[in-house]
Amino acid sequence: SKSILLSNGRNFRMSADREEFLQELKEKFPNKTVFAKDEFDYMPRWVQSRRYPFADATKSTFDLSPLLSVANKTNTPRAIPTQNVSNNMPVAAQTESINIIEDNVKIVPEKMVNYVPFGHFKDVKQIIKSKIFFPVFVTGLSGNGKTLMIEQVCASLKRELFRVNVTIETDEDDLMGGHTLVNGNITFREGPVIKAMRKGAVLLLDEVDLGSNKLMCLQSVLEGKGYLIKKTGEWVQPAEGFTILATANTKGQGSEDGKFIGTQIMNEAMLERFAITMQQEYPSIAIEKSILKKEMALTGDIDEEFANKLVDWADIIRKTYYEGGIDDVITTRRLVHIVNAFRMFGDRMKSIEMCVSRFDEETRTAVLDLYTKIDAGVNLENPLDDSSDSEYNEYDE
Repeated sequence: SKSILLSNGRNFRMSADREEFLQELKEKFPNKTVFAKDEFDYMPRWVQSRRYPFADATKSTFDLSPLLSVANKTNTPRAIPTQNVSNNMPVAAQTESINIIEDNVKIVPEKMVNYVPFGHFKDVKQIIKSKIFFPVFVTGLSGNGKTLMIEQVCASLKRELFRVNVTIETDEDDLMGGHTLVNGNITFREGPVIKAMRKGAVLLLDEVDLGSNKLMCLQSVLEGKGYLIKKTGEWVQPAEGFTILATANTKGQGSEDGKFIGTQIMNEAMLERFAITMQQEYPSIAIEKSILKKEMALTGDIDEEFANKLVDWADIIRKTYYEGGIDDVITTRRLVHIVNAFRMFGDRMKSIEMCVSRFDEETRTAVLDLYTKIDAGVNLENPLDDSSDSEYNEYDE
């Protein structure tokens, strides 16, 4: 692809789809460069965009003469001379910058009709709505809606969200951008961090505690300052509204019990750049019941009794987990999995069994036995440990 400098000083990137559109227009109207709106079979958004000087004030007439001559030339075949390939590659090659995501493409998460806000939803919404740069670190056990909360806040505010799933392999090229080969030219492809900075979007570093010290390239960005793209020499300043949120299952100190294997001890200087840390807990019993009922309502049938029993079952298991009496916990996400399995199979126990089979046999047997007691209406005194007293003997349903 090539860039064309337009009369308003902006660069127009001649991508393959744009070139194809112009070529079709050239073939249909070989002697025209100015078009009325009704002459287009379809009109790409860039034709009428104020970013480019193609449309008149009323957006009824469009002058594409700066592009049609170029499109005509680009499709003229040219001979490629035969030459000997040198063993010594040049130190510097032609470099141009490309963006896979066009500036007019909005990456706004889809709003879920069955989402139930809880936890720090209002706090996150207030921060993002303010458009103030304010890095937030959200931590909590797996499956309690940390990432979904941020996505749904952005959906409700119609804010763009760039989500980056961090792994131990994530490096500066993945985040900021790197060189790639396009049509024989070395091309710089911008990464999600740079794109979010330019667009004033929200950047989500998901599972940030899985990353390595290569994430330290984000230091200046986490301070709300600009970033120097070392490979192009460009200094990028964040646009208004840009901010960063990170999610993690730990607080950046690693996983002592080994439950979240692969998490790293994060650099203290990086952690210090997050203004606040939010501890996300599982939803309350009432909220969680509402979540399951809304999930069931997607198919029109709500089994209120089943939803209530599932939440009571999960609540007892979580309390026992916090006390160290069991090795695994039933997450809100797993309850939603059970509900979805029930929507397909129509069998309560089958749905539960299939969704808890990931646990070791001892834990699986214990949680299944507990549910059968809850389903039968047994008065639970020592639900998961018959050999010791439990502070949850007086649990109210």
